[in-house]
Amino acid sequence: MKAAQEKQHLERVMRRYERYDLLIIDELGYLPITADEAKLLFQLINGRYERKSTIITTNVPLSSWGTVLHSTATAEAILDRLVYHSHVIKIKGKSYRLASVNP
Repeated sequence: MKAAQEKQHLERVMRRYERYDLLIIDELGYLPITADEAKLLFQLINGRYERKSTIITTNVPLSSWGTVLHSTATAEAILDRLVYHSHVIKIKGKSYRLASVNP
């Protein structure tokens, strides 16, 4: 989305992501996110809000999203839209992938 914004194609890219019935964002927060990228994420989530389904996987606790997204206000706005009409599933335990490496 950031590259699309720099090339003046953001609106077209947002429309494309907003039309999918299900969008999966995997490992949110695994790689660093800039404040500008967090704002783009908000725009995407807001555009899909109450219209399409979104799944986000992350190891970042919800209480730490403000730090990861560089803004408590942005994190709260995103989470407000994500958790409304949603199911939050917490998976606890050791990594399934690492279990095969360390028997």
